[in-house]
Amino acid sequence: MRKDDPMDLLGEIAARIGEAFGAHLRLAPYYLASFAAIAWLLWRLRGRPGRFLGWLLPRQIYLHRSHMVDIQVFLLGRLVAATGLFARITFTAGATLLTLALLVSATGGTYDPPPVSPWRMALVTVLMVAVIDFCGYWVHRLHHETAVLWPFHALHHSAEVMTPVTFYRKHPVYDLLMTLAASLFVGTAQGAMLFLLVGQIDMLTIGGANAAAVLYTAAIANFNHSHIWVSYGRRLNHVFMSPAQHQIHHSCAVEHHDRNYGNVFAVWDWMFGTLYVPERPETLRFGLADRAGRPIPQPHPDLRSAMLRPFAESWAVLRGRRAAPRPEPETPARRKAPGTRAAG
Repeated sequence: MRKDDPMDLLGEIAARIGEAFGAHLRLAPYYLASFAAIAWLLWRLRGRPGRFLGWLLPRQIYLHRSHMVDIQVFLLGRLVAATGLFARITFTAGATLLTLALLVSATGGTYDPPPVSPWRMALVTVLMVAVIDFCGYWVHRLHHETAVLWPFHALHHSAEVMTPVTFYRKHPVYDLLMTLAASLFVGTAQGAMLFLLVGQIDMLTIGGANAAAVLYTAAIANFNHSHIWVSYGRRLNHVFMSPAQHQIHHSCAVEHHDRNYGNVFAVWDWMFGTLYVPERPETLRFGLADRAGRPIPQPHPDLRSAMLRPFAESWAVLRGRRAAPRPEPETPARRKAPGTRAAG
């Protein structure tokens, strides 16, 4: 069979699409089964409030128009992933080798790799997870605090209901910037850890980090974007980011604005003054809101607006026509003529 055979091309396309929808996704069947099993335990512990399936999959949430847009953005994102675009721009290995080379050069070229031991491998695993999470904290926070970037992240926050699919309600530009930042941060950190701790990143170390990710996804991740309140309690909520805290991050309420940027760890928010720890379960309203907490009409009612509107809004920032990620509340004195944009 020739290399330019159409069947070869179709097979490659099918393989890429299959990989894009592969086992790593939070929506993989076993992750969803784990989510349902843990939810069933919570349902029982909370006194069986109604029928389980109705409690787990409320029609008003899973048939909501916002959830339909979540699904469309998810499918488009998987098709983008199938192109291999983000894989091509990843330079983690290059950053690792460059960092290691610079550190070796700083020692005069006489580098004796440290011995590998179980405790060193465990330490490297923890550090790798922490570096990835720390990187995610700052990329996330910068999207909230930088007017030109906010429109691309506002798509995620415009979700009016929360389901596990909402995790994938992300603009490709946001994913692109996260990939670039992760490549730089993780690659540099790996180079430093190679030099200082283990001398080599072996499969056991990588496997340990992957195992931690699998356990987190199976046990917790899908509750972050859901209607089910799960809190770890006041003390642990200062160390680990609970699903309740991430749901609060999506809230319209003023006291919740720009809080809880972390993914796995809450310590970054604690360190940098952006942590919000709930004292008790709170009733939350999701979606975009102005600085007074007043809901903003849905700016992404369909896939087309979800993909194109962020570019228009970001361009407006660059041209000086918009000033802040979150608009000020509209008052009679500030109200503009129909068809114009409010500041922000």
